[in-house]
Amino acid sequence: MPSIQLKNISKYVCQNVNLEVFDEELLVLLGPNGAGKSTLLNIIAGLIDYEGSVLFDDEPVDKLATSKRKVGYLFQELALFPHLDVASNIAYGLRAQKQSQSGVEARVGELLQMMKIKHLSSRYPRHLSGGEKQRVALARALAPSPQVLLLDEPLSNLDFSTSKYLRIELQRLQKGLGITTIYVTHNQREAEEIGDRIAVIHHGVLEQVGTPEQIFFNPQNERVSEFIGSPNILPCEYCRELGQGLMEIGTGGLTIVVPYEGVEIKKIAISPRDIYISVEKPPGPDLNRFKGKIVEMTPSASLTWIRLRVGDHTLLAEQPTDVVEEMNLQVGSEVYLILKLRWIKTLSDPFT
Repeated sequence: MPSIQLKNISKYVCQNVNLEVFDEELLVLLGPNGAGKSTLLNIIAGLIDYEGSVLFDDEPVDKLATSKRKVGYLFQELALFPHLDVASNIAYGLRAQKQSQSGVEARVGELLQMMKIKHLSSRYPRHLSGGEKQRVALARALAPSPQVLLLDEPLSNLDFSTSKYLRIELQRLQKGLGITTIYVTHNQREAEEIGDRIAVIHHGVLEQVGTPEQIFFNPQNERVSEFIGSPNILPCEYCRELGQGLMEIGTGGLTIVVPYEGVEIKKIAISPRDIYISVEKPPGPDLNRFKGKIVEMTPSASLTWIRLRVGDHTLLAEQPTDVVEEMNLQVGSEVYLILKLRWIKTLSDPFT
């Protein structure tokens, strides 16, 4: 499968974008609405004109028509044909290529099996769930055996549990096929879970490209830091393995339990949005629960940023403004904090 290079790409909001996507990599384009993410996908697919150059394996494809670029594209809207059943939707591109009937049937059968939707082959889109439609649309994109796969917010319209399950399935499928893939999303957690690397884009500018750990633990500028939520990053002073995938770490007078995957932990991080604040001591075990004092508050219409002194650390928390007002929180208030275990990130790589 090819590597992809964008050289000095300009179109709409995107100006002089340079990016390399490695062979067989799953790269996530992460950014807010209007950042230029879909524009770059359309350029790679050859759907719109542009300035600059797109290269596959160091060979320019700028003069190649979309049909010649061997690109599979899954649009956010899915655009399944309502008058065709599942098997016919998947077969559409193959028939457009005038492949033999036996070849079409064999490829469709292979994809129905691969996507675990064989039992849906004769159903129409109106009778499918959101997750089932997503699988059908992906199978249709993969049918012509593309060398590059472009996914534009593919899971944005699904509920949390379905989206989570399909992310795992998509990762498995992408690695199994070894297909070079670009995945667009505005969801940070989705990007962290699925991407080999993440390219953060804001207003047409690539602000940072790196592994999920590099982006989260070492944001290169204020725009990246703000977009990912200005994470609290704490050094690990000691570690004690607890078993069952857990590690106890000490930092600044706090003892925090974190996920453990068998590698040395040097730092931990938690997003401000994942710190729970209460004026009353929460019920339950004292796991990752601390008492702190508010030292600064920065309110806005919908959210309030709260700095708290906890142990030897000052942590930043994000709370809905109406909740802050309901709890009557003020500078100097003593509060209880819960650091949600599932959202604490750990760092072992020495890049920082």
